[in-house]
Amino acid sequence: MAVETPDIAAAEPSPDCPFCPRLVALREEQRALHPDWFNAPVPSFGDPQAWLAIVGLAPGMQGANRTGRPFTGDFSGPLLYETLAKFGLSEGTYAGTPDDGVTLKGAIIVSAVRCLPPQNKPTPEEIRTCRQFLEPALDALPNLKVVVALGQIAHQSAVKALGGKLPKMPFAHLAEHRLPSGMRLVDSYHPSRYNQNTGVITAPLFEAVFERAAALGQAAG
Repeated sequence: MAVETPDIAAAEPSPDCPFCPRLVALREEQRALHPDWFNAPVPSFGDPQAWLAIVGLAPGMQGANRTGRPFTGDFSGPLLYETLAKFGLSEGTYAGTPDDGVTLKGAIIVSAVRCLPPQNKPTPEEIRTCRQFLEPALDALPNLKVVVALGQIAHQSAVKALGGKLPKMPFAHLAEHRLPSGMRLVDSYHPSRYNQNTGVITAPLFEAVFERAAALGQAAG
């Protein structure tokens, strides 16, 4: 008897997800201030047959919370999407809008926290609560071989979602971890404005992560 693959769309939270009161309050505030913005939990974006999943932190105020697409419309977007294009993981030209025609092939972007958090800092409880959406989103990818975690929070949430043990899998840029399923996790510093402006992350450092991810994906067959 064939086993059905979970539908990634079924893993998405509802537009009015009620689970985190602080995030709900901010969402309602932003809906009143900016009724033309997305202002809802941001869905995953990419290829449902992806071999690579990129786990980000949470929507940015001017980024995904406004546009409805991960890493779109804020400072971190160009570096991520240009890197994906360089490694053949996207088609189209990124222009910072959800209608720019960019599509991903072989890759998908999923956020550890789906809603905009105040000061871009979700609480541990909010991160834990939102894992109920991260786990099934990753589980619904039948060809998933490699996960890239952008930042320490994304790393911690991805490790827990995929059944790993954090003490045995410390975060560091370009660190690699073998998960219980045999899947590989590669860590990266987050491509945030602060990290880029301070040189914590540069294009070569970021590209090195995806070069390694590609090698691991190819080795996995």
